[in-house]
Amino acid sequence: MQRVSIARRLGRRWTLVVAVIVVAVAGLTVYRLRGIFASEDVVSTPNNAANQIVPFNPKHVVLDVFGPPGTTATITYMDVHAQPQHALDAPLPWTYDATTTDPAVFVNVAAQGDGDSIGCRITIDGVVKDEKQVNTLNAYTFCLDKSG
Repeated sequence: MQRVSIARRLGRRWTLVVAVIVVAVAGLTVYRLRGIFASEDVVSTPNNAANQIVPFNPKHVVLDVFGPPGTTATITYMDVHAQPQHALDAPLPWTYDATTTDPAVFVNVAAQGDGDSIGCRITIDGVVKDEKQVNTLNAYTFCLDKSG
């Protein structure tokens, strides 16, 4: 039977042994450093923190279409969520009134009446952002605010 010494076996695989020792020492070093710098502490948030979002900076948006008494109009507008809406043969004056907490509001209103005068107005938080009035047969008007 042939005896093979430990030195001879390690001699052939010395790089593997050195790699295992380096990985073990590095792992122990990282473990100790994490303990020293307290990286094991876990930061926690309250359970209901995500559900406690409070609306901020609400915007009050009013769209108005106005004209002579008895006038009706076809009105297309974008609501406070930028969704197109349509109102057929709406009696004037007509108003869309909404409040939103969206960070920005893009609204517009277009109207064509059956009279000789029509106007539109966009008011956000009490400030008139756009207003137009047209005096002509089957008058058409358009108001836009993209900065609200």
